[in-house]
Amino acid sequence: MSVLVFVENIEGVFKKSAHEVVSYAKAIANTINQPLVALSIGDVKDENLKGLSKYGANRILTANSDKLKSFVNQAYASIIEAAARQENSSIVVLSNSFSGKGLAPRLAAKLVAGLANGVVELPTIEGSILRVKKTAFSGKAFAVTELNSAVKVIALNANAFELRESPVDAEIVAFENQPSPDDFATVVKEIIRATDKVSLPEAEIVVSGGRGLKGPENWGIIEELAEALGAATACSKPVSDAGWRPHAEHVGQTGIAVSPNLYIAIGISGAIQHLAGISSSKTIVVINKDPEAPFFKVADYGIVGDAFEIVPKITAAVRSYKNG
Repeated sequence: MSVLVFVENIEGVFKKSAHEVVSYAKAIANTINQPLVALSIGDVKDENLKGLSKYGANRILTANSDKLKSFVNQAYASIIEAAARQENSSIVVLSNSFSGKGLAPRLAAKLVAGLANGVVELPTIEGSILRVKKTAFSGKAFAVTELNSAVKVIALNANAFELRESPVDAEIVAFENQPSPDDFATVVKEIIRATDKVSLPEAEIVVSGGRGLKGPENWGIIEELAEALGAATACSKPVSDAGWRPHAEHVGQTGIAVSPNLYIAIGISGAIQHLAGISSSKTIVVINKDPEAPFFKVADYGIVGDAFEIVPKITAAVRSYKNG
């Protein structure tokens, strides 16, 4: 028996969320006294693969071919299934990322497994039963899901679990089980990523703007604060609908759900649809000139005032602090 963790890479590099999911899977493996097997798909150098052992991976499987350099949902799911069966894995863990949201249900169907996605905490374990806390109703609430199937699939939210170093000596093994040609009936021809920006789903700090910014020409104060903080930028739905910002930055029920350590909302009223996408944030700061804005009801800290006066002062203070 084992715990299997699928570790995503971005162009051959493991991001923080990948190490988070290994740390999480290792904590589960320790609880049930089983080894942790990590699976990487795609072209990743041995030195990066070896780095997974720092977080507790006892064995590292690597599957690579020209067809697997880009993410293919069907093919990746088949490889993870084959690895889970080979390693006799009772629990399979992966990130609840864009790719993970497509993989998890497909994988659960292949393994006839119970599925919990959007998970935010370690499970409680009683014999063969796992109870896991996960987001529900588009992030507006939490639910405890009971998994009692022989195999369980868990998809962990980004920033939901801290990095835990647990160094072990791990072997790297080539995983030769390749998917069938049918798994490549639909493929992604090209993935274009913005390499100069912080990834919004994985960001630890997010600076977000709304209609209170009055127009796209004023977005500089958002970008300057984000740059000073090393944060990702985001926006409300009305802003993206108006074309002020790209839809890839839209946070909310119909956009991207985020769970940063710090979420700064500037000029956003706080509609329930927006709150659904940010409710997992650990600390929320709201800046709005309307003291009755609904967002203040869920904020940890609130500043009532003109964003055009307040935000540049915060940016200057952050830069001054960093420059020491």
